[in-house]
Amino acid sequence: MEEEASISVGQDQFVCPVCLDLLKDPVTIPCGHSYCMGCIKDCWDQDDQKGVYSCPQCRVTFTPRPGLCKNAMLAEVVEELKKTRLQAADPPAHCYAGPGDVECGVCTGTKLKAIKSCLVCLDSYCQTHFEQHEKLFKGKRHKVTDATGRLQEKICSLHEKLLEVFCRTDQQCVCLLCVMDDHRGHETVSAAAERTEKQKKLGEIQRKIRQRIQEREKEVQELRQAVESLRHSAQAAVEDSERIFTELIRSIERRCREVIELIRGQAKTELSQAEGVLERLEQEISDLRRRDAELEQLSHIEDHIHFLQGFSSLCSPPGSEDLPSITVSPRLSFEDVGKSVSQLRERLGDFCKEEFGGLSMKNTEIALFPESKIREEFLQDSCDLTLDPNTAHKHLCLSEGNRVVTWSKTVQSYPDHPERFDYWRQVLCRESVSERCYWETEWRGDNAISISVSYKDIGRKGRGNECWFGHNDQSWSLYCSLSSYSFRHNNEETNLPIVPSSSRIGVYVDHRAGTLSFYSVSDTMTLLHRVHTTFTQPLYPGFYVHRGSKVRLCHNNK
Repeated sequence: MEEEASISVGQDQFVCPVCLDLLKDPVTIPCGHSYCMGCIKDCWDQDDQKGVYSCPQCRVTFTPRPGLCKNAMLAEVVEELKKTRLQAADPPAHCYAGPGDVECGVCTGTKLKAIKSCLVCLDSYCQTHFEQHEKLFKGKRHKVTDATGRLQEKICSLHEKLLEVFCRTDQQCVCLLCVMDDHRGHETVSAAAERTEKQKKLGEIQRKIRQRIQEREKEVQELRQAVESLRHSAQAAVEDSERIFTELIRSIERRCREVIELIRGQAKTELSQAEGVLERLEQEISDLRRRDAELEQLSHIEDHIHFLQGFSSLCSPPGSEDLPSITVSPRLSFEDVGKSVSQLRERLGDFCKEEFGGLSMKNTEIALFPESKIREEFLQDSCDLTLDPNTAHKHLCLSEGNRVVTWSKTVQSYPDHPERFDYWRQVLCRESVSERCYWETEWRGDNAISISVSYKDIGRKGRGNECWFGHNDQSWSLYCSLSSYSFRHNNEETNLPIVPSSSRIGVYVDHRAGTLSFYSVSDTMTLLHRVHTTFTQPLYPGFYVHRGSKVRLCHNNK
């Protein structure tokens, strides 16, 4: 045990100062220090150009390059140490490097988890090898950090030096040699100083993000409450409607039975009376026929005495007292009842249309994608637009890369094209909108302009409303003058009660949600008008330019 302990204590003497592991093929150089043959060869290979070779530990120089021979005695001792050293026992499982861990760069075989990294040696070490590193370089200025697997990113790719300085001019990390070379005269600060400055900005960004998270969480909570309220309200309305309609159906069925019983009772009474009248009439007819037969028989008797005797009893005229008193109702009919029921059905249908046809969900509308009032958020959905020369009226001049349209007294030399507006001074953009999109326009002039979106199917030829933005069901248009705004769609105009205060207009489209919004853009975003509809085709932004006016499509970063 004492021998083993002695070997364990002295084993650091047999660790290579370069790889920090037990010597492999140990060699001893003229100054007396020992290294792995491979390690010292690699070190001296890098010094071949200078022709001066030094000991990595004591820095003693040699010229020429010393020859290297394996130290057999050291090799035997190292082999014994490998067999007997105490750390041959497996370390605990948690010490091994797993996915996401930084591996020790010195361990052979299964790598242990690194705990520290040296920015001078550019390597990471487990606990055992870090202790060896500290003993070997004790008193030397080796900068050590917590283990990181991105050591190479801290080294300048040009000079192989540690990145310690931040160049504010080029916004990148550089080494000290870079400061004296490519970044000479630039504004530079230490990485720590720039970190402090960036940390402040980071804190401000985090504050805004967390504030935004709180706002969105509040909106989510409110939306969930609204959805739950809507669900309960809808369920209550369904239950009430089912109950009320069930009662109404029962009431109608009950009234139906009463009417049927009334009709049948009335019919029974009338039929009974009619059958009595029929019976009396038929009896009277039978009596009259019998008497007629007797009179016929009397008329053929030749004996005058018999004839006269029979005539006295048979030929007395029937008096009114002999006839029954009969009252027959006029034509029996229940048509009035059928008409009354039909009228009731029609009145009930009209009532339902009037009451239920006007039902609206306006009081329970939920904005699933609420639009922000912050311009920066709108700009996240911004899109680049350019005007399409093939659609421009010949009195409209396009310039600045087809981003500006100006009314021109001079007819432009545009070629004929089937998509060109030939009467209304209008132009469409090349790009279509089929998702969320935001853009801004600025206009100038003594007259007015119209900012529009349109389906591609809008008419192009002639002066009919089918070609005029806002005067058909293919387009939506905001009319802007120096004194007022108005909105037009399908030839219906809505005057907007807002006094113009800015020449910049923002347009936001959420195609899927079916919303089109116009904003006045200055220091704040002021909603001018919003449309809720269902878009069935992609939308193309467009403009109507009155005499003396021009419109500019703004860049997204302005």
